[in-house]
Amino acid sequence: MDLVFFGIQGSGKGTQARMLAEEFGYYIFEAGGELRKIKASGTELGETVKNYIDNGELVPFEIIMKVVKEAVGNVPEEQQILFDGIPRDLDQMNAFNTIMNTAGRELQCVHILLNKDEAVERIKSRAAIEGRADDADQEKVLRRMDLFVDKTMPVIKAYESAGKVIEVDGQGTVEEIYERIKSGISNA
Repeated sequence: MDLVFFGIQGSGKGTQARMLAEEFGYYIFEAGGELRKIKASGTELGETVKNYIDNGELVPFEIIMKVVKEAVGNVPEEQQILFDGIPRDLDQMNAFNTIMNTAGRELQCVHILLNKDEAVERIKSRAAIEGRADDADQEKVLRRMDLFVDKTMPVIKAYESAGKVIEVDGQGTVEEIYERIKSGISNA
């Protein structure tokens, strides 16, 4: 069963995804990382993606979904995929569901719950410790959090209605959260 990770910025999705991949061998599909890989590939699609990224523009929906479809098609059937950063809105969700259904892949969603104040504190400390530039700009961080609430929460609600969401408390240590995720997945 493939996994789709959701969580407000600062919820620790990336850390938890890497831990699951290490222990269980998931292939991590992280939307930004995949776009960067394709940009560097030298293919026609890579050149198109490169033009958007180099010009500071958002990569269009159709291209992002093409990247998802290509990645899903390239992962062996028996290899589980962990999706991080996709789908971000209802349009992406509909296209993503079609890609997954066509590929005959089942999915389960994990929503790491964390309140906004706690997330902001984590991001502040992460920016200070790791020097992450994308976390240093408070205004950008809050804008991304608002986008998550406005665009991605409806996706989570739709998956909840379909009985596909495991909610995990995002408070506590990395290890505590990881154990909750593993427990939630094994009980799904």
